[in-house]
Amino acid sequence: MKVTRGYSDKATRPYPVATIGNFDGHHRGHQALLQQVVERARKNEGTAVVLTFNPHPVKILAPHADFRFLTDEREKLARFKQAGIDEVMLVEFTPTFALLTPDLFAEQVLANGLGLKEIFVGQHFAFGHKRTGKIDDLQRLGERFGFIVHPTPPVTVDGGVVSSTRIRQLIMAGEMAHAMRLLGRPYALSGIVSAGEGRGRTLGCPTANLLLPPDRVTPADGIYASVTILGTDRHNSVTYIGSKPTFQGGSRGFEVSILDGQYDLYGQMITVELIERIRGDARFESEDTLSRQIALDVESARQILRHYHDRMDA
Repeated sequence: MKVTRGYSDKATRPYPVATIGNFDGHHRGHQALLQQVVERARKNEGTAVVLTFNPHPVKILAPHADFRFLTDEREKLARFKQAGIDEVMLVEFTPTFALLTPDLFAEQVLANGLGLKEIFVGQHFAFGHKRTGKIDDLQRLGERFGFIVHPTPPVTVDGGVVSSTRIRQLIMAGEMAHAMRLLGRPYALSGIVSAGEGRGRTLGCPTANLLLPPDRVTPADGIYASVTILGTDRHNSVTYIGSKPTFQGGSRGFEVSILDGQYDLYGQMITVELIERIRGDARFESEDTLSRQIALDVESARQILRHYHDRMDA
């Protein structure tokens, strides 16, 4: 898969079929859209293209907003490649770029920059300065510049439209199983294992402390059944997110305990898939009481993960 930063020569790209968006989360709605782009490009022996933005427009238009992401650029690019996309055009989103009118966006980016032949976008797609361009405008501009517009209906799950906003809300509420249905996979976080206080070992549950990027969506505090990925190996695990209220609290942490053995993970990059929340965070009267609860949490995690793997294997 080719990654192009900025506009490129349209003559180098056979019959471009594209879609536009931020694709944060790469959820089931995004997956359906990408599938249509790839299928149409293959039918015409063309190029399946994703046009996306870096940084995310909200970082420029609302720089002080506490906006958290579901995926980083590395993961998005990997999932575009997995979907069969031939080229990702990363357009730098600047204050100047944000001022482009819908007409100029279509002319400079879609027609001249991309050489667009066909485009698939959601029915409520908006573009150009202050998102003033709507689907009718895109169709009008398509007739003017010679590309076909395919408005695509949204994907619905559990009676609602699948969207990144909805998924963020579910994750922040700890509703991981529900979020998984919208994503089409478990929500995962990656980070470097750092040194901790060693308290988990004394409680009978050694943990690896993860340093997480500050701009990622993090689930609600509590205990989660999880799957931890080390290289190509996958391990059942239990994850704690919280500020350790039993020990007078502190900064919010993310700790993972692998259930099938002990591993020296310090300094390694690991990925944790959060499958289901077992309970919320809580303060316990003593370390013994907490230790007994941890044993119950581990057993609950084993049961949840057993059912999860059975469903995945069915």
